[in-house]
Amino acid sequence: MKPNKIFKSAVALTMAFLITVSCDGKLDEPLENQILVEDTDYTQTQNMSQLLTGAYQLLYNLQWETFPLLSVRGDDVNAAGDQVPLIETDEFRYDRSFWMYNSTWLNFYDDIIKFHAAMEEIERYKEFAANPAEADQYIAEIKVMRAWELLQLTRLWGDILIPTSSQTDALYNTDLSTREEVLTHISTQIDEALPLLPNVRPNQRTDVPGGITRHTALAVKAMAKIEMGDYQGAADATGEIISSNAFTLYSDYYELFKIPGKLADENLLELQYSDFGQSSGENINYLNAFFGPNNWTPAVAGSSPGWGFWEPSMKYIKFMLDRGEEDRLVTSVLFTKEGIEMIEAEPGYDNLPAYISNTTRDGDIIGRTDDQPNPRAKFSSGKHYLPSNQLIPGRTSYGSNKNFIVIRYSEVLLMHAEALVNGATSSAMSADAAINEVRSRAGLGNISGATLDTVLDEKFAEFGMEWGIRFYDLVRYDRTAELNYGGRTYGSDDRFLPYPLEQIDILPQLDVN
Repeated sequence: MKPNKIFKSAVALTMAFLITVSCDGKLDEPLENQILVEDTDYTQTQNMSQLLTGAYQLLYNLQWETFPLLSVRGDDVNAAGDQVPLIETDEFRYDRSFWMYNSTWLNFYDDIIKFHAAMEEIERYKEFAANPAEADQYIAEIKVMRAWELLQLTRLWGDILIPTSSQTDALYNTDLSTREEVLTHISTQIDEALPLLPNVRPNQRTDVPGGITRHTALAVKAMAKIEMGDYQGAADATGEIISSNAFTLYSDYYELFKIPGKLADENLLELQYSDFGQSSGENINYLNAFFGPNNWTPAVAGSSPGWGFWEPSMKYIKFMLDRGEEDRLVTSVLFTKEGIEMIEAEPGYDNLPAYISNTTRDGDIIGRTDDQPNPRAKFSSGKHYLPSNQLIPGRTSYGSNKNFIVIRYSEVLLMHAEALVNGATSSAMSADAAINEVRSRAGLGNISGATLDTVLDEKFAEFGMEWGIRFYDLVRYDRTAELNYGGRTYGSDDRFLPYPLEQIDILPQLDVN
């Protein structure tokens, strides 16, 4: 059994592995990486920050298949196209040999091992640093990245391995940690990091614009606490963010997910990408084509379509129509002509509001314009859509230059409300006030007397197609009957994916579990 079978690339993990430089300091430009020489001079402490920016590059380099696997099982979205194993996963028929399972496992563990390598290298620089507190901050930021990725792993697989160093061999002798142990570990790691992090909004950082701050860490801690059922802990973490008065909801929900929303005051964590303002040459982008419509007539001719593999569910669309939603629905869903006809064929939906159209607010026409059937998705995710008129002239790739928002202030507000309706207390904000702040941005009226149903409905509306939030909400409260739609049947053992077959072959503790 060789360590490099576990990880997607062979790396000298005990040496400084990345050196990074900022391209020109613009807020929305990501960090590029180069390889450091093996013989590191730790007295050159100015290089210490390069390990931090290298860690950010790892975080931003989320492979495209990871997000769909995290997010596909909720009733807000369906796998579309011809990716049969992903469709099977969406329908709770799991195949441990499906390549996405193994790839996602590798993506996260490869990052986490490299995060440890970066932290170990920073510790070596710290010995010679004129300002050791700077090294402590860098390590704290990387701890938060590591904690967020561990959270995603335990959401997918439940009991997982927790690496404690960059030594890959150690994992062969590492026992599985239970989901509860992982969540406790995440919370402890965040508590260690909190005093060392900048107490500002991410977009206020000038050294790493959009980088991790105390508020980012608190949000990750709140997510772990919610998963643990520690509602007071979640209320305390979200309450501190709210009481900071540092964050506001971006006024235009539609534009939040597009170029104007890059590094908005609402965003606590986002993966950053850029075309560097140039029509050709270097670009660093997420593969948004996976989510996009496979046929369209863009307002800017020549703009490429997507793949048609990611489809908002009819259940989600009808839920939003029943609520009288407009902004959040047209932001979240791109409609084809066929899709609209499918909705109109549903009883009670034959008189759709005028804003349901296969032409977006920016003039892109979604789907085929002739009478031929669209072979893949009848709807597409608007949250992964960048209007063709927001592409840098000369760039044609679907969604090029678009950031990927991970944690938003609206999630902080609704986690706060969720904690309170579960019995927690807070002086920061009431559950009603937190929900109403989110509803106000959506153009909806206030509610009073919030219940868990109120919170979960609001989260369904607000976070459709985002990070599997809906699925994890439903399974956390054992409301899995709501996942039984469109012929799906959720079983009692469907919460977690099976461990990837390739990992079971080399990690015997997975086979025992």
